[in-house]
Amino acid sequence: MILERLILDSDAKTNNAIGGHPDSRNVEQRLASGFILLDKPAGPTSHQVASWVRDLFGLERLGHGGTLDPFATGVLPLLAGKSMKVTKKVLTHDKTYIAIFRCAEEPDEEKLNAAMNRLTGRVYNVPPEISAVKVQVRTRKISNFEMIERNGKDFLTRVDCEAGTYIRTMARDLGLILGYKVELKELRREKSGRFELSKCVTLQEVADAYWLWKECDKPEALLKMIHPVEKLVLGMPSAHVKDSAAAAIAHGAPLLRPGIVDVDDKVKSGKELAIFTLKDELVGIVTLTVDSSELPTMDSGEVARPSMVLLEQDLYPRRWSVQDK
Repeated sequence: MILERLILDSDAKTNNAIGGHPDSRNVEQRLASGFILLDKPAGPTSHQVASWVRDLFGLERLGHGGTLDPFATGVLPLLAGKSMKVTKKVLTHDKTYIAIFRCAEEPDEEKLNAAMNRLTGRVYNVPPEISAVKVQVRTRKISNFEMIERNGKDFLTRVDCEAGTYIRTMARDLGLILGYKVELKELRREKSGRFELSKCVTLQEVADAYWLWKECDKPEALLKMIHPVEKLVLGMPSAHVKDSAAAAIAHGAPLLRPGIVDVDDKVKSGKELAIFTLKDELVGIVTLTVDSSELPTMDSGEVARPSMVLLEQDLYPRRWSVQDK
């Protein structure tokens, strides 16, 4: 759904002496609140990979968005510093996988296609026994389960699915339908939300870029790898606010109507908005207390409450008394 933009204050200005556009941040600033899109190798766990990168940069905090099994490869966002607050947003992204399955016997083409069709749509997806997740009955939506290529007992597929889908479970269920064992031989995460493999880097590339930064004073490679936290919420409905409103939200205050410069239309009360300064810095995420379509008819009053704050508290000066002007 493409949302229209409501312009509420076309004359609003920002103080260019304070803050700055996310793309202007240096390596240290990005490590304090940024993320790396890693092409995870086969072998280590997601946690081990995150720990290695954390230790390389000497960071206190670095997590990952979306666990991959040790044998699996592909898109693994690594979130540093304050960007870890947005981890849950990343974990709920839809995923796309390339998977190779192996059948115990050569499958009948028609029966295999029928079995794959049965595993498309809203299906039961119980975690496999090897998973650390508590085994419980649950469903996940498989929006696409297509054959790419087949070679004897092996077949290559693409799976578009809801976050939290276990592809090993799909292999087990295919076997139950077909009447013989089906194994998951290889798994590669091709997409996680809007993040694609083409934008990912390898562990070796991260190590090389770190060396260039530390030993040669050449940060350019790292600046391309460490993305600003703002890119994690690009898919969310959003609003831009005045400097004074950004300062207020950074201190936990609610968002008032006069502080809004522009906002996505048709966002309902109770839904979340990503809040940006006029320099496109992420202030945080708020929950609307009114429909965004009502905002043009309002002159004052509270319109949203912060649920997550990422902007530094004292970056923009406090000016509570003039926030509404």
